[in-house]
Amino acid sequence: MKKGLLSLALLLGASALMQAKGKEDPVLMTVGGKPVTLSEFEYLYHKNNAQQSTPQAIEEYLKLFIPYRQKVAAAEELGLDRTETFRNEFDTYRRDLSAPYLVDQAVEDSILAAQYDRMKEEVDVSHIMLFFQSPDMTMERKRELMDSLHTCLDRGENFDSLAVRYSADRQSATRGGRMGYILANRYPAAFEEAAYTVPVGEYSDVIASPVGFHIVKVNARRPARGQVLAEHILRLTRGKTPQEVEAQKAYIDSLYTMVSNGASFEAVAAENSEDPGSAAQGGKLPWFGVGQMVPEFEDMAFSLKDGEISKPFATAYGYHIIKRLESKGIDSFENVKANIKNAISRDERGQLPAKRRLQQLRKQYGAKADAKALAKLKQQILANGGVDSAMMVSMVNSDVTVARIGKEKLPLSEVMSEELTNGFAGTPELQAAQLEQAVERHLDAVTIETKRDALMAEEPDYRNLVNEYRDGMLMFEIQDRNVWSKAKDDKAGLEKFFNERRDNYKWDAPRFKSRIIFTTSDSLLTQINDYLKANPVSADSLATTLKKQFGRDVKVERVLAAKGENPITDYLGFGGEKPAPQGRWIAYEAWEPKVIEQPEEALDVRGVVISDYQDYLLNQWLEELARKYPAEVDRKVLSKAK
Repeated sequence: MKKGLLSLALLLGASALMQAKGKEDPVLMTVGGKPVTLSEFEYLYHKNNAQQSTPQAIEEYLKLFIPYRQKVAAAEELGLDRTETFRNEFDTYRRDLSAPYLVDQAVEDSILAAQYDRMKEEVDVSHIMLFFQSPDMTMERKRELMDSLHTCLDRGENFDSLAVRYSADRQSATRGGRMGYILANRYPAAFEEAAYTVPVGEYSDVIASPVGFHIVKVNARRPARGQVLAEHILRLTRGKTPQEVEAQKAYIDSLYTMVSNGASFEAVAAENSEDPGSAAQGGKLPWFGVGQMVPEFEDMAFSLKDGEISKPFATAYGYHIIKRLESKGIDSFENVKANIKNAISRDERGQLPAKRRLQQLRKQYGAKADAKALAKLKQQILANGGVDSAMMVSMVNSDVTVARIGKEKLPLSEVMSEELTNGFAGTPELQAAQLEQAVERHLDAVTIETKRDALMAEEPDYRNLVNEYRDGMLMFEIQDRNVWSKAKDDKAGLEKFFNERRDNYKWDAPRFKSRIIFTTSDSLLTQINDYLKANPVSADSLATTLKKQFGRDVKVERVLAAKGENPITDYLGFGGEKPAPQGRWIAYEAWEPKVIEQPEEALDVRGVVISDYQDYLLNQWLEELARKYPAEVDRKVLSKAK
């Protein structure tokens, strides 16, 4: 079974037929000979009513549902469900929708709960770090150095001194490696695990995060301080001379005197703070917790009482005054659950529930690699000195079974086409390992796809959503082809429709109709007029022709306006006063101008004609669909609809 090559139409059709045979879900109708079950109709009926201000009766909805199914039938007959564009979009949706069914929920709940418990505590940590990307030494040498530093710590050398000397994180290294207090769900899994499990005063083994090697030391722990809401006033000092810094200190002191004497903190902040983002809000900042502000600012904010104003104090940015407004503890688990899930989604903690579920599914479906076949293939790679072009061709066409899922055999050719499209790399030993890894990846993918197929029968909610999305995509595409885009693109048909119904499109006042040529100078306008006299052009090609000849200093606009709607058209068409130039377009002239009493062509009333033409095309199409895909409703089954 090639991943993704199972016919979606057959899959969904088989699901519907399977339901139709069940007594609990009888066939409500057939449309063009295809069955529609009662559950499908009820699902869409209730969903539609949930979106309506006034619920529809079942009979009223039936009149809408039948044309909907007829449109889907027409799309299926055209094969729109088999196009690559459709299949790619639909498969993406199907993968996203199936994701919750492909995790071990108990494992995920346990991880999320543990992460929330960690949020109740803050940990003061230091670390020594070497970046993976640092080019000054090899990865092996970095690991050796970290191991030797760990040995030095074991011998009693000072952690702070080693951090100052060796840590690549220079921001913390200047403080002896101290990062300060950190919160859970903000750091890679290995780093956070060390911070929350190493006893106070001790340090971790050498650990690896996505960015580098670390040794983590825990300095202290405390209950989480929660969050504060505050306003502040800032006077910047970074990059200023000592005299300018002193002037800023005097300025912030004067502001403190003002707010201490009762002046509005918000008004003073709005007028004087040099933090533009918060100044516009009267100095107000978003809620923040530990690790989100520089330490001096954070410590001051948490030390105040609600409503209290700090004295001026300095940070690396400048001088501040803080007014603390409110405080609160950590948010409830339900409020932060999604944030925790997102925070850990990119590391092993977030992947574990899916891995555990995959293990369960492989066992359930009997998905196993063929150890003997793999061992033989790996031996052939080694004996051949690696996979050369001849061996590659042989493997791509090989029907040797390398894995099984239940009774189904997965041949080597399928693995090669799905997983090893870029071939092999490295030594023969590495290539042999790559083959085994590719087989495992492919077996995982087929297992997951098997489960997605099974969900159509096992989970009604999933099946209904998948069917709804699929049919909605098909209906949109087929209606766009037959109605929406056709009405806009069928110029001849649109013009014929307009000419047959001219009396439906009347104006109560004449319109000035023209194309206006705008230029950046009178001399350029003269050149354009001379060019047009020597080179006649059509109305449709006027804009592109002039743009090609004269560049960006000319533009053409089609206008159709009644008197009083536009100063320029009033001047050009109705004898009004010439308006003053606006911007760079200082010269303009009407090309083939005229005043018309009523619309001459469909383009003159394009919007309303297209809308009417769409309605006409839709009604014609619905009549055709009703003839081609007749609907037969079982009234006894319909009476059971709820």
